[in-house]
Amino acid sequence: MSITIDSLVFDEDERGPDEQLRLQFEAISQLPTEEKEIVKELLDGMIIKYQSRRWDAKRQIG
Repeated sequence: MSITIDSLVFDEDERGPDEQLRLQFEAISQLPTEEKEIVKELLDGMIIKYQSRRWDAKRQIG
């Protein structure tokens, strides 16, 4: 079988980015590999920063 678990569990667009990000990801996909890695590292850093703030806020409340 050539079907993914995501396609069985989620609707077609349920896990994808919103339209604005989808266009940006399409543009990023055309970058050279080294540039893609830089963008990935930037995104990882922003995600970690956001998650840290969220966890800290929960810790202060709880």
